[in-house]
Amino acid sequence: MTVAVRWRRHLLWILIGALGAALTGIILLNVWPQENQLEQRLGHVSAVESAQFRRELGTLLGPSVSEGNAVADFQNGEEIFPAMLAAIRSARHSINMETYIYWSGEVSKQFIAALTERARAGVKVHVLADWLGSTRMKQDAIDALRDGGVRFEYFHPLHWYSLDRINNRTHRKLLIVDGEVAFNGGVGIADAWEGNGLQPDRWRDMQFRVDGPAAAQMQAIFGDNWLATTGEALLGPDYYPETPARGDLAVQAFASSPEGGSENMQLMYLMAINGARRRIDLEAAYFVPDELTLTALRDALKRGVRVRLVVPGPHVDSTIVRNASQAQWGAMLQAGARIYRYQPALFHNKLMIVDGYLTIGGSANFDNRSFQLNDESNINIYDHAFAAHMTEVIDQDIARSHELTLAQWRERPWRQRVFDWLSSQAAEQL
Repeated sequence: MTVAVRWRRHLLWILIGALGAALTGIILLNVWPQENQLEQRLGHVSAVESAQFRRELGTLLGPSVSEGNAVADFQNGEEIFPAMLAAIRSARHSINMETYIYWSGEVSKQFIAALTERARAGVKVHVLADWLGSTRMKQDAIDALRDGGVRFEYFHPLHWYSLDRINNRTHRKLLIVDGEVAFNGGVGIADAWEGNGLQPDRWRDMQFRVDGPAAAQMQAIFGDNWLATTGEALLGPDYYPETPARGDLAVQAFASSPEGGSENMQLMYLMAINGARRRIDLEAAYFVPDELTLTALRDALKRGVRVRLVVPGPHVDSTIVRNASQAQWGAMLQAGARIYRYQPALFHNKLMIVDGYLTIGGSANFDNRSFQLNDESNINIYDHAFAAHMTEVIDQDIARSHELTLAQWRERPWRQRVFDWLSSQAAEQL
């Protein structure tokens, strides 16, 4: 072997090593926490029905509780999409939409038609879609939006200079119209969400519409990511008008992101769990809590709090997440929780109701990805009557579910137990 050949091989191994080191560095930058995370149990937390709880949650999470709002819930695509499209068509000044999933299809065409019609009428329309979540959005759909006057941008598209942020996605599902009406929930712009939540090939989900001052809080959440993406600040009465009271509900909209308070979402859930005195109803499409959150739920059960948990049944979009979640169920069942597996369709709800008073909904899942890696947006609604209505929604889901017992969980095959344990080892990235 000549000296030249040996040097070429030596150089090749150096390049391979450098590439491996670079890839390892990129992976570590994406998975390593960007700031200190919650590690200790919370101390005493006031009851969720107390004024002190509202005061503390409003102060810690940023926006205070906003009075004078009206809130409506919409169940599944058959209710959600018509409501969102009607709001878009009513726009006079501005439309801002941020979504994790925007997939080409019939639903996409309906939104493109509504958004571009308003843009051509002079309404300022901005759409921010997650680059990774919207990979099934074809170029002709993007072209149709832009040609129709819509400002369309991707959140964290793939570039060499942003590889350290590829694991940070916007999982928010926001729509704000004229700064006065806002939607928040779990629905993506895709045909998979059509229907009534009872078909195996469709998703069971919900969305909330907020009319009133709290819509401005959601406008600010969108504006933050639009500014980070484009460098453009959206200001003025077209986005932030003076909004009179539209109802009598107290609402708080808040957000979390790795770059600006990733602990907000988990802190909110921990405070709600620790502030529970009687009951917690939780619907979780992806239930993979860390040990701190799992301990909080078990402590609530020890205090005598009734805990009901609704999770996906036979229809799932991620087997590894289902297995990791299943690994957690035993501890919950042993502590006294009741777990129900939704049967008819792919279950995608994110909802918590505490003591028949505090209703929490939005885009955040009950897992580490939502607590620390994603950009998320939720709303808190403080009202007994609204909580009672949403409890009826949960009761309907439970009626369509099979309850899982501790004996059934223990009887699952040994291979499934192995898969569950292996999946749970990746919980920090799920």
